[in-house]
Amino acid sequence: MPRLIGPDFIGIQTKDLDAARIFYQDIVGLTPAAKAPPGAVVFETQPIPFAVRTPIGDFDDTDRLGVGIAIWFGCDDADELHAHLRERGVPIAFPPKDGPFGRYFAFVDPFGYTITAHTVPTT
Repeated sequence: MPRLIGPDFIGIQTKDLDAARIFYQDIVGLTPAAKAPPGAVVFETQPIPFAVRTPIGDFDDTDRLGVGIAIWFGCDDADELHAHLRERGVPIAFPPKDGPFGRYFAFVDPFGYTITAHTVPTT
């Protein structure tokens, strides 16, 4: 029987691709990949690539994009990233706290998506 293996790529849609690239590159600190399909910016994230792209179909603006979907990014220090984003005026959904996967917090991107960042333990 065919089966899903697991997440292999995460992309979110936006009508303003340039603003999305600037936010995720210049404010959050992600590095754009050298190659991306038309209408998208793919970032060099590990282990799963992350991208922003223009809408695939009908796409109405809403204040509640991604409700019911959790997107988590690993980071080297959740407290430092929180401070960095807060200094730049990025809305914080909730401040850093300890959880089952370590220290984490969530921010809201300019398009209404809530993104959670958690400290990834180094080995």
